[in-house]
Amino acid sequence: MSNVIIGQSGGPTAVINSSLAGAIRAAKDHGIKKVYGMHHGIEGFLNDDVIDLDIYFDDLYELSLLKRTPSAFLGSCRYKLPEIEGNEATYEKMFLLMEKYDIEYFLYIGGNDSMDTIKQLSDYAAMHGKDQKFIGIPKTIDNDLPVTDHTPGYGSASKFIATTMKEIIRDNESFGASEPKLCVVEIMGRNAGWLTASSMLADDPDCNGPDLIYLPEVAFDPEAFIHRVHDLCLIKQSIVIAISEGIQLADGTLVCELGNDATFVDAFGHRQLSGAGKVLTNMIAEQIGYKTRTIEFSILQRCATHLASRTDIDEAYNVGYVGCEAAMKGETGKMITIEVLKRTPYVADYGIHDIHDIANVEKKVPLEWITNDGTYVSPEFREYAHPLVLGSLSKYTAGGVPKHIIL
Repeated sequence: MSNVIIGQSGGPTAVINSSLAGAIRAAKDHGIKKVYGMHHGIEGFLNDDVIDLDIYFDDLYELSLLKRTPSAFLGSCRYKLPEIEGNEATYEKMFLLMEKYDIEYFLYIGGNDSMDTIKQLSDYAAMHGKDQKFIGIPKTIDNDLPVTDHTPGYGSASKFIATTMKEIIRDNESFGASEPKLCVVEIMGRNAGWLTASSMLADDPDCNGPDLIYLPEVAFDPEAFIHRVHDLCLIKQSIVIAISEGIQLADGTLVCELGNDATFVDAFGHRQLSGAGKVLTNMIAEQIGYKTRTIEFSILQRCATHLASRTDIDEAYNVGYVGCEAAMKGETGKMITIEVLKRTPYVADYGIHDIHDIANVEKKVPLEWITNDGTYVSPEFREYAHPLVLGSLSKYTAGGVPKHIIL
């Protein structure tokens, strides 16, 4: 059989390497001659930077260690393919490279922008009678890919957020004080608030969870925010607030831009978001008069494999395995999906869907799940998210710290 090439793209997750492990295993189980990796995704592939993965993975232990390794083992990128029309030379170069390595099956692990890559390549292949098969394997902590119930990476990031939020709440309420102790926790989420919503999973019998939760799906009202915080200060000594980095005013102004003049954008036109938490802490200090701490989870929420969800690890592995199998069965221009059959007890299966319904489409938190005038999330969200954070995987350690596999 012809060869497989696999790439990783976009922001890493705690389980993106588990999908890589699943795809490699499927290729080996089905007798694929050679398994290659793109070094730094499609950008590396365009530069003929290709890795022979058989050098690294010749037994089950190495694949098992890969599942426990954070970040993108192959290296990632944020590279946008140009439109086909007028850029045929770029695409012809890629297909010549596929012929050079005898690649028939092209697997790309990533989120919205990565699925656009699969769409473009499969469309070009169809237009020019190429035989290669292109399959997208979902990955994103943002959980904003449509069609699939959820995305690998989200469950582990949610587990980290809920766990760390609970620890922050414990710490924040430790000290008695003459005035309330406040903390604003900034969580990733450009346009969709799935990650920030998961902070409510810290609400359980021994913890009340965050006091307020703000998502980008609902316009942020600074005056209403200050009013709510002031009211909380009258009745509580410890106040913890969770916000998405992408919250914005009714006119579309990002809250982070109120205190940040940075204009950096990536290849996909995404502005770098950071600082919304600091803006709100300054607002509290100026208008209420209480000192407030800001905590940014930043990349910690996507690389904490030591807190990865077993459900997430297993599903990430399975979509990689199923994706490789689908390509070998002749599927192309598709993405693997997770289909939840039952949430209690949790039962999931896997499907496949046309990439054209997925690429460049964002799935947001349903408005009916956002409650209390846009300051919290509903029990329906808990029912949705809770199964995704369950379980854990034992670590391989050396010298008391987790062991990883690297290039």
